[in-house]
Amino acid sequence: MMKQSYFDGGLLSLVGHILFGTIITVLTLGICYPWAVCLIYRWKTKHTVIEGHRLIFTGTAMGLFGNWIKWLLLSIITLGIYSFWVGIKLEQWKTKHTFFAN
Repeated sequence: MMKQSYFDGGLLSLVGHILFGTIITVLTLGICYPWAVCLIYRWKTKHTVIEGHRLIFTGTAMGLFGNWIKWLLLSIITLGIYSFWVGIKLEQWKTKHTFFAN
């Protein structure tokens, strides 16, 4: 028998996390964007259960920051062409750091 999958996060909590991440990103002129990404994605995984197993995100802002700088430089060097791959690279990085908690 398959166990249930569900998401138990609330709207106000999500809005609060997004707002906080956005404010910090704006106040730091984008430097803390990797931190905001980790904050929001950690919240999403914390509230996600797949077939009875809760997810956990182990990525850190510092771990993402190095990649973010690399992706930014590659985008500049290629006159923006690499930016088409940044979204995919970010999803790959998030997935690499997402596991079942139990």
